[in-house]
Amino acid sequence: MTMSSRLGPWLRRYAPRPAAAVRLVCMPHAGGGAGAYRAWAALLPPSVELVAVQYPGREDRFTEPLAESMDELVEGIAGAVRRIADRPYLVFGHSMGATVAYETVQRLRRLNVVEPDWLLVSGRPAPHQAEPGDVHLRDDDGLCAELVRLGGTDTDVLSDPDLRAVVLGYVRGDYRVIETYRPRPEPKLTCPIGVFVGDTDPELDVAGAQGWRSMTAGRTDVESFEGNHFYLGPRRREVIAAILRRLDPAVARTGPEWTDMP
Repeated sequence: MTMSSRLGPWLRRYAPRPAAAVRLVCMPHAGGGAGAYRAWAALLPPSVELVAVQYPGREDRFTEPLAESMDELVEGIAGAVRRIADRPYLVFGHSMGATVAYETVQRLRRLNVVEPDWLLVSGRPAPHQAEPGDVHLRDDDGLCAELVRLGGTDTDVLSDPDLRAVVLGYVRGDYRVIETYRPRPEPKLTCPIGVFVGDTDPELDVAGAQGWRSMTAGRTDVESFEGNHFYLGPRRREVIAAILRRLDPAVARTGPEWTDMP
């Protein structure tokens, strides 16, 4: 198993590549951690280094208090990403992570950090179009029902009382962050935005994905993949290929040293 390399509390590298030409910074979904992207590292070419964000309160940050707000979360992430923005980078976020990614890029812009080559968002409407939610206010059974609806949680986890209590603790905290978040007026970004959707995702369809066009003065494109809200798992290779197509071909070079990896 590949061990992670910590870049402070907020960032993890599962395959450190200090000479990589570009970094791919990935934000997890609600209830997710940096480990959600562990398998991506082996599928990227040597020219691209994966950096996964670790939210507090889970995995190797389990003993830390959860973030109370989007502002608190983004402040920590942006401060960490700022220190590794010494070369071209892309930012990717899935579900809640899409909003976290957008707000992080806005925070970085305010810190006078160059915008990423691409902001890539998945499974979440644009901030101004996202519907308010009350999942964080539901009882445990109601919260579990939402996780089952989206299809991203192993039912064995939810059937074990002790494990369920642990998981629901940080899932509820993440839902509180995203459901109490209200976007503030911001200047449009200038970087291009790529929007990824699962073709049976109940949270976002291709038409709804068009709302991201208003978030940037740059280009916006939408790409659909087979699957539900958590299409990222079974379609991992296709998603990574879609990301690499958005890079300079000289950077996203292919070769047997990585394309044949499991």
